[in-house]
Amino acid sequence: MENQSCVKIINEWDIVAARQLGRNVAKDLGFGTVDQARITTAISELARNIYLYAGQGQVCIEKIYDGGKAGLQILAADSGPGISDLRQVMEDGYSTSGGLGAGLPGVKRLMDEFVIDSQPGKGTDIKATKWLR
Repeated sequence: MENQSCVKIINEWDIVAARQLGRNVAKDLGFGTVDQARITTAISELARNIYLYAGQGQVCIEKIYDGGKAGLQILAADSGPGISDLRQVMEDGYSTSGGLGAGLPGVKRLMDEFVIDSQPGKGTDIKATKWLR
């Protein structure tokens, strides 16, 4: 896909690279600074989760178009251990890393659309979309 760019997440610097890519694409699409911040925060959280829990994976950023509206889609994928209890990780305050537990529920709130597919032992795929208003 010509509208998609990916960053492999292997180390902490890759999280920064994914954030920068997302901000650049969001800015290019015409998102305002508040939505740019929402998008980069979501990307940061997704990339950080890949780094912490799966060890490696990738974050892809794609410009999308649907019936005259434009948006940005984040695809975060890994082949890590997967998530055994999706309901639990989507609860505010739940954390396995000792953090604030804003992670995936926070990403869901920051974006307009959020879909997660995770299978224990196989990995996790997350698709999050923000539409230009």
